[in-house]
Amino acid sequence: MKIRAAVLRQSPVSAPFAASRPLSIEELDLQPPGREEILVRIGAAGLCHSDLSVINGDRPRPVPMALGHEAAGTVEAVGDGVADLVPGDRVVMSFMPSCGHCLPCAEGRPALCVPGAEANGRGTLLSGARRLACEEVPVNHHLGVSGFATHAVVSRHSAIKIDAGLPLTEAALFGCAVLTGVGAVVNTCKVQAGQTVAVVGLGGIGLAAVLGALAAGAERVVAVDLAPGKLQTALALGATDAFLAGDADIVEQIREATGGGVDHALEMAGSVKAFELAYRITRRGGTTATAGLANPSSQISIPAVSLVAEERRVLGSYLGGCVPSRDIPRYIGLYRRGRLPVDRLLSSTGPLEEINDAFDLLHEGKVIRHVIDFG
Repeated sequence: MKIRAAVLRQSPVSAPFAASRPLSIEELDLQPPGREEILVRIGAAGLCHSDLSVINGDRPRPVPMALGHEAAGTVEAVGDGVADLVPGDRVVMSFMPSCGHCLPCAEGRPALCVPGAEANGRGTLLSGARRLACEEVPVNHHLGVSGFATHAVVSRHSAIKIDAGLPLTEAALFGCAVLTGVGAVVNTCKVQAGQTVAVVGLGGIGLAAVLGALAAGAERVVAVDLAPGKLQTALALGATDAFLAGDADIVEQIREATGGGVDHALEMAGSVKAFELAYRITRRGGTTATAGLANPSSQISIPAVSLVAEERRVLGSYLGGCVPSRDIPRYIGLYRRGRLPVDRLLSSTGPLEEINDAFDLLHEGKVIRHVIDFG
């Protein structure tokens, strides 16, 4: 079938994207779903810094590539071997397909699936196939989803069924921002009621982490960012404290305000400076976690002795350490009960044709989450 998709043909590309036009809206050929694959009509897809990092070269991926990994839609067809989904079902896509058989999957850590990671690196689906082409030239899939398109073929293991009542523009956020941000709080750090949490970097994932910390019962939630507007947003969402990351004495400010540092500091900016700040504001015996994807060449420097003398923990969090089939329904349930107001992360919506302009808004920090609405 013929579809329309946003295709990246070279990387890196510099901002402003309204001028450089890294993404072209093209007509592609999409093959039918193969075994254990499904065809999804995309309803909504969110713009994320992980997409931006492919455009600017921070996360090298094979091109040409149809971008987009945070998406939700409606099943239109299923391939052989798919018995638990039918046309008409609504699904949220996860950007890490899980084979269910490798060691991490067997340990209950599907976010670390080895075949899934290898497929994502190659730009294929979990099966190893590419279902996209332009004039018979293969086009790579982005993280097994390629959601900036009218339709997508994805692995059954990349899709989680949801109830039909949730608007797709909101449902899409659960595929990355909510999974990664809330999951880092709940699964990686295991925040307990009454503890203190700092979030450094207040993009969509960072603000989702703020919501997650509040839902987990944190007594104080400290928001840290370079942009005053994002600090105000975090306070409006319920953060108890806000600090401007550019202040020369920010570490002293936060440590004084929290009685020696926070129990958990989460770095969500994909920045070495942000991580090192998060480490310095973590108390003795506390946990510093990062879900920010820095440039692969970046190196972190921390005082080695503090790991032992202060019994510090440093953790990485990918996909929030989530089991998507378990956690997406849980987080949607929290949203429906008013405990996780994810809809407040949605800054704006727009058509596919305006995607380059929308990436400028994301790059400039003017939106939390902009969602492509396919109507």
